[in-house]
Amino acid sequence: MRLLPACLALSCLLTVVPLHAQDLAATCHASSSYDVTVNPDSILFDRSAPAPLRVQLQQGSLRTDGSAVRLSMEDQDRLTLFERDLRALLPRVRRVADHGVDMAVQAVRVEAASMGLDADTMTELDNRLDADASGLKQRIASSRSTHDWDGGAAQQYANQMVAELTPLVAGDLGQQAINAALDGDLQTAAALRDRATALATDLQPRLQRRMQALRPQIAALCPSIRRLAELQQGVRGADGRPLDLLQVGS
Repeated sequence: MRLLPACLALSCLLTVVPLHAQDLAATCHASSSYDVTVNPDSILFDRSAPAPLRVQLQQGSLRTDGSAVRLSMEDQDRLTLFERDLRALLPRVRRVADHGVDMAVQAVRVEAASMGLDADTMTELDNRLDADASGLKQRIASSRSTHDWDGGAAQQYANQMVAELTPLVAGDLGQQAINAALDGDLQTAAALRDRATALATDLQPRLQRRMQALRPQIAALCPSIRRLAELQQGVRGADGRPLDLLQVGS
């Protein structure tokens, strides 16, 4: 599902935050076959198939695959409101995305604090989390197109974050295991080694459970998304078929 540029920006922490396109679809029952780009003077919907491949909205005017579409006054008003409401929704989605980043970082910090990590490790972890969060928020703020997240960019970002943090925590636990073994506490050493080995698989579901608190904020966007779907109803492209830019189920 493609909905708004910032909506897919939420996917950047999908290994930590279970809030991506599928979750948005499940919460708001919304879907679209189009990518969308919010330009300063127009909004472009595009897809590889079927036609129309390009739908451009601009202050109440409509073009599909390059052809201007004659519209009634009512349809012009509908598309003007659609474009206005879509632009108004974008900063709200960004705020939810930013809050999701903050929650994810805090969740990682709480989980890390429960592991009894070395102070130097915690400092390094905090620094990396701050850098990752800052970079992601900058990307969310600058993104105006779902194409910004094509080609698995969101998953790559998340994988990079995990690749940076997991070895840091696992290395600390491993060192604790060595110290425990040297002290003769083999049971603790074995438990620490097991925790280090299972870190990547065990940590993710715990973080995801913490992130459930973000879902009410997503749900708060649903009425606006349904409103967009209602505004497009009855408007037809150059081929006479409904635009169908956005589908919302019950």
